[in-house]
Amino acid sequence: MSAMDVEDFIQQNRALADQVETHRGYWESEKHWDARREFILRNISDFQVEQLDPLLSLSMVWANNVFLGCRYSTELLEKVKEMAEGIVVEDAPVFKTRDEIMKKQQVHVKHTHTHARAHTHTHCAEILTQHVEGNIPNVFLSLPSQGR
Repeated sequence: MSAMDVEDFIQQNRALADQVETHRGYWESEKHWDARREFILRNISDFQVEQLDPLLSLSMVWANNVFLGCRYSTELLEKVKEMAEGIVVEDAPVFKTRDEIMKKQQVHVKHTHTHARAHTHTHCAEILTQHVEGNIPNVFLSLPSQGR
């Protein structure tokens, strides 16, 4: 059901659409509500109109996952994603788990460390080359003796 299909459905089923509209949370933006309403309308035929609580709960799970990044069990997320198939949410936020962030930081630290070591080795090689060529006095390359 596209956005146009949702509007057509609402026009043809005004009483049902009005009932669904009563379930909008005051905190929901237009974008959030439009997507959640579409979820409800796409799946309402699978539920008895008098008992919409399970559908409303599933719609909140889906919306919370999409808009807020809330996490739920794999089985529940698979169910709501299947129910929401075809719903397009433009500019939906992208959330990363703590594990994804930590992995990225570890890769960044490893890359930075490797880059720093490579830079140090290159710098040392340049100094040694300059010393061999006689451009740097021995005082910069002397190591402290163990006896001192």
